[in-house]
Amino acid sequence: MAISFRDRREAGRVLASKLSSYAGRSDVVVLGLPRGGVPVAFEVAKILKVPLDIFVVRKLGVPGQEELAMGATATGKVRVLNEDVIAIPDEVIESVATGEERELARRERRYRGNRTPVAVDGKTVVLVDDGLATGSTMRAAVLALRARNPANLVVAVPVAASEACEDFKNKVDEIVCATTPEPFHAVGQWYQEFSPTSDEEVCELLSRGAQNEGQQDLQQK
Repeated sequence: MAISFRDRREAGRVLASKLSSYAGRSDVVVLGLPRGGVPVAFEVAKILKVPLDIFVVRKLGVPGQEELAMGATATGKVRVLNEDVIAIPDEVIESVATGEERELARRERRYRGNRTPVAVDGKTVVLVDDGLATGSTMRAAVLALRARNPANLVVAVPVAASEACEDFKNKVDEIVCATTPEPFHAVGQWYQEFSPTSDEEVCELLSRGAQNEGQQDLQQK
């Protein structure tokens, strides 16, 4: 029988139990995809005792076929293009990317404030969302995050469509899907409470994550 989560925080605790091999490692960071992935990622990072940050990604959708990603722009001023989507005029790409980069910058300022992003170069990155349906946003995130040179990239979600989970096996170093119920239908179906995560909650959890990290540093000294 498939797991039904009370809310995203409980889902994060369940997901953390599947990631115990990454606990307490100095080379591991957890990145949550705003907004819904952040409450899940907060619990994962807290239980694993590793740093928490966000990875803001904006998919560059083909005009008129927005679900088809021609690339992505993301945290760290990264812009990558999907080589499988060709024959898109440069001016179209630039127009879409400029608009998405403005929105990404706004969200970065809102969520992060003055905090600098956690370094991911050479790290094992656990990229967390609240679920995978089509996986299009996560694919864009993986594409963009690869450009920042992590040593290993792990995608971790509490619930996913089995096809989406399978699809990531050849895209990342490890894919962890706590449950892959059938029939799947939608991510929210597997949560008892699935109201939208607010900007305010994202900011609060990032702040608490930084406090948790500071306390762990003090305990290690």
